[in-house]
Amino acid sequence: MIRLIAVALFVLLFLICSIPIWGVEWLIAKKHPYAADISQLRMVQWAFKVVLFLSGTRITVEGEENVPKEEAVLYIGNHRGFFDTVVTYQRCPGLTGYVAKDSIEHVPLLSMWMKRLHCQFLNRDDKKAGLKTILSCIEQIKNGVSICIFPEGTRCESEDDTEMLPFKEGSFKIAEKTGCAIVPMALTGSADVFERQFPFIKSASVTLTYGKPIYPKTLDKDQQKHLGSHTQEIILEMLKNQQKTIGQKSSD
Repeated sequence: MIRLIAVALFVLLFLICSIPIWGVEWLIAKKHPYAADISQLRMVQWAFKVVLFLSGTRITVEGEENVPKEEAVLYIGNHRGFFDTVVTYQRCPGLTGYVAKDSIEHVPLLSMWMKRLHCQFLNRDDKKAGLKTILSCIEQIKNGVSICIFPEGTRCESEDDTEMLPFKEGSFKIAEKTGCAIVPMALTGSADVFERQFPFIKSASVTLTYGKPIYPKTLDKDQQKHLGSHTQEIILEMLKNQQKTIGQKSSD
């Protein structure tokens, strides 16, 4: 309960105290839009690191050398819980917008920050609106802003950390149309922080692994045609390797 209260209070204070900062950032963005974007990115990354500290979350990161630093990419990860975003966003080397469900767009203050951070809101029930979101993501990539999507569409609630819901192929149009690299991410343990003892927050260990970048144009025709399932197979192998490593550490 103490961890939950600490995290909730910090997030609330951050959102409220950041209101006057928006004015300053708006002025900076008038002449130096990239500088404003980067400063906002770093502020939120700092806030997420504080959230991880307050929640007692311990993170093991593997394969970070696989993330291209000088180009916009499409991050694709399995979705286990709320802390997936917190864990992955604080590791992004450059500007990155996340695709979130459209209901979050109506949350005061939070939605304002997300829009400033190039996040996109997806209506899962409206195909036309969904296509518009994908097209917007394509433009973001072309403008040098990376995009992160959890293409299962919702979090997988299975107790088996290697299990995933089917990836939605539409998400991968972003990489197909731009040719950008797909960076697969495998997450294990993030549901242990919050979802598995809801409504409490518990200290837990989370493993985040980055796979080698996938460039769609270098794949054969069948892999290009089923880019989502191809990427999911890679993430599945990464999750299995994580489980082996975790099991070995537990037995030592």
